[in-house]
Amino acid sequence: MSIWGWLALPPLAVLLLNRAIRRSLRAPRVPREAQPDGLSWQSVEVPTSNGKRLRAWYIPAGPRALVVMHGWGGNAANFLPVARHLQQAGYSLLLLDARCHGESDDDSFASLPRFAEDIEAGMAWLVGIAGIERDALAVIGHSVGGGAALLVASRRREIRGVISLSAFAHPAAMMRRWLDAKHIPYWPLGAYVLRYVQRVIGYRFDDIAPIHTIARVRCPVLLVHGRDDAMVPLAEARAIRAAAGHADVDLLELVGNHEEFGDVDGHVPKLLGFLEQAFARRP
Repeated sequence: MSIWGWLALPPLAVLLLNRAIRRSLRAPRVPREAQPDGLSWQSVEVPTSNGKRLRAWYIPAGPRALVVMHGWGGNAANFLPVARHLQQAGYSLLLLDARCHGESDDDSFASLPRFAEDIEAGMAWLVGIAGIERDALAVIGHSVGGGAALLVASRRREIRGVISLSAFAHPAAMMRRWLDAKHIPYWPLGAYVLRYVQRVIGYRFDDIAPIHTIARVRCPVLLVHGRDDAMVPLAEARAIRAAAGHADVDLLELVGNHEEFGDVDGHVPKLLGFLEQAFARRP
């Protein structure tokens, strides 16, 4: 059956198929398993799109601030191993739970563009409530959050730098790997899934793919990727770097996988060095 044949299915069958797709792609909600113990912090609520509210930890330190976004199925606690180092270096932190994740409000679906909306909501909160200057913000994101950080930076010129960890190059390639893992043939069902997902999120994959948005980012970017990442191959990080078209994008290849990078404390000086150089540049 061609894709047009699938589109011509009876309305009830299409409705059931679409519901099954959305259910299978729903982000797992994993509760936070720790708090920023030993740090000065506040539990805050951040208003975001669709009248929803994000739960976040605000860890104040200095006049420069970092919006920190986890990956798919994660939450703010994922970045606690580096939060202490970043605060001690003088950076105020806003560790967010995206919609449909952690302790934040639910919504109709989660997506890379909605992660980006939540990052922008965090930026607005830091400027409006915490009193951080608009040109004193950088973003750190992991996986989908890393791709969302690049999307935000592609349209917000005040961002001073981005650290993107384990980001995929293109959502379609990520979806194809998911289809393969589920033993779903690409043609025709997989092609229908990709088309349906783009319709639901309201964006073409090409328009939000990091391999394309990176060329529109004008602030310094540090891509961090594990050499043994089986979920997102290292080749995708290299492809994003090659697509940048300018010299302000570096790639740090580490021993590790999609979630773990081994000696976190040993890598922190490299992250801090990047941030110092990014903030030292004229905005």
